[in-house]
Amino acid sequence: MNIDAAAQSQQSQRFDRFRAGFPALKQQTYLSICEKTILHDDVRAGIDAFLDHLALASTGRSGHERKVSDARGKFARMMNVEAPTVAAVRNVSDGINAVAWAMPMDEGDNVVVSAGAEHPNNLYPWLRLRRRGNEIRFVQPRRNGALDIDAMIDAIDGRTRIVSCASVTFAPGHRTDVARLAEACRKRDVFLLVDGVQSAGILAHDLAAEQVDGFATSTSKGLLGLYGFGFLYVSPNWIDRLEPAYLSRPAVAMQTDDHSAMGGYDYRLQPDSRRFELGSYNLAGAYAADAALDLLLDLGIEAIEQRVLSLAGALTEAIAGLGLAAGVPSRGPGRSPIVTFGTLDAGGHDFSTDLKICAVSAALTEAKVAHTIRRGQLRFSVHGFNNEGDIRRAADCVADAMKAQ
Repeated sequence: MNIDAAAQSQQSQRFDRFRAGFPALKQQTYLSICEKTILHDDVRAGIDAFLDHLALASTGRSGHERKVSDARGKFARMMNVEAPTVAAVRNVSDGINAVAWAMPMDEGDNVVVSAGAEHPNNLYPWLRLRRRGNEIRFVQPRRNGALDIDAMIDAIDGRTRIVSCASVTFAPGHRTDVARLAEACRKRDVFLLVDGVQSAGILAHDLAAEQVDGFATSTSKGLLGLYGFGFLYVSPNWIDRLEPAYLSRPAVAMQTDDHSAMGGYDYRLQPDSRRFELGSYNLAGAYAADAALDLLLDLGIEAIEQRVLSLAGALTEAIAGLGLAAGVPSRGPGRSPIVTFGTLDAGGHDFSTDLKICAVSAALTEAKVAHTIRRGQLRFSVHGFNNEGDIRRAADCVADAMKAQ
């Protein structure tokens, strides 16, 4: 066996061991990480360790919060940024709102967002800004549902303060050319805020190289953790220009880590992204994230991306070959972990007006192949725990459903 073949064999074995840690995969074919995570045994063990500490009163606050710090550092490592640039938050919505209200904006200043391609949680925070006299510039996506980067750049003017987008749209699932949008924002001194929940833990990011200014995510999907915990990255280039709307002890710079200590009434904000942290942390979420990030970093995010895109491409080609129109191409820069089929907006959340999509979805559900319907399209998504057998099983189920019609 040559060196390359040996390395591929070892990598395959690592992914097999990773897959073996998910009990859910023994009972179903899980192709829905874009909706919610499934727990790995090591992540559950991390949560159990936290509960044991609570039950036995065996760890104090500082001991628990080391898990928060460790998780922050591991997430930063995955994103190729420094740990102090990362705050522990509750979810994507928390991160987006934190930036929205920390940005100094005058009446008449504007935000650019692609309304037709974003999850509602990346729309309502900006709509709220209208109350302080800010303009929200809604840029329509392309006909295939991908962000129109040219149009978004054209919408930027001297009063634009923030541009916001998803790294991967939740439906149809196109990957965004974040680096190109970031370059345009950097030239105009505009803050680029990315909703990264559909890519974090699955696709490789280098936030420093991409020149992203803010990146918000939850651990409840590709990061394989719990609901109610997440991360917010803010570039050091911007941190001193952002003042949080809400403030509590963790966000204040002091010489002690004692959260009950009160300094003087004159205070200084933390010099980094910790200024966005509020109150007590979701410690169970931190323990889970710490364990999950160990698993992901051990595999390597580049290796995960390579595997995921290969599997997603195979699923796209297999099902498109059966006569269902693919929403995202199997090749090229727009491909992502999300695979969709059918007509965009021929239906909505969990329903389609296309009887063919409804029949295929019913067959998949009967066969215990986890999937969703979003914006009327049949939607799958792939992670590193999936394998070729999952792809074949899903494609075979779709083929049988199509024949039965």
